[in-house]
Amino acid sequence: MSYFAAAVVRDDGGWTAAEVNLRGATDVDEVADRLRDVDPDADLSLLFVEADDAYLVILRLDDGEDLRIFGSDSAYAEESRLGALLVGDLKTSVTGFDDTEEARSSAAGGDEDGEQPAVDPEADPVGDADILADLGVSPQRLLNLCAHEGMLPADVTAEICQVLGCVDEVEELRGV
Repeated sequence: MSYFAAAVVRDDGGWTAAEVNLRGATDVDEVADRLRDVDPDADLSLLFVEADDAYLVILRLDDGEDLRIFGSDSAYAEESRLGALLVGDLKTSVTGFDDTEEARSSAAGGDEDGEQPAVDPEADPVGDADILADLGVSPQRLLNLCAHEGMLPADVTAEICQVLGCVDEVEELRGV
C-alpha cells in the first residue's frame, strides 16, 4: 500500500512543511516522534497520511505533546500494517454531529442537489473529529470532506491546508 505523509508545523515564523518517512515505524508513538523531529520547537504539528487514494489519517501534536488522531475510515487498519499502526487502536467511531447548514453545503463547494450524505455509509471515521476545530475546520466539515464523493485524500488535505494557510507548502512537497 502506497502512502504520502506530509508534516506541517507552525511556529512564530508561520508554516513549514516536510515529507515524513514512516517506513519501519513500530508504533504510533514512533510516528509521533518522527513528527516531533520535523521541528521540536513547533507550537503546532500536523501530519497528514494519505494512503492508496482511499484513506486519510491526521495526527496532531500541540507543543510536541498530547497526540490526537483522526482517521477517515477504520477499514484502513485492516488494509495495511501502517493503517493498523495509525488507527488500529482507535475504537471510537465518529458519529452524532449535528447536520447543520455547513454540513449540507459541504466544504468542497456544495452539492447542487443537496443530497450529499453527511457521512459516507461505507466509511467508518474514527478518532478525534474535533482535531482541527480550533483551526477553522469543524468536525462536521472534516467529516463532509472525507465523505464527499470524488474527493481523494489529497483533495481533503489540500482543502484543510487551504483553510490553515499552508496549502502552497504541502503542494510543493507533492511537486505540483
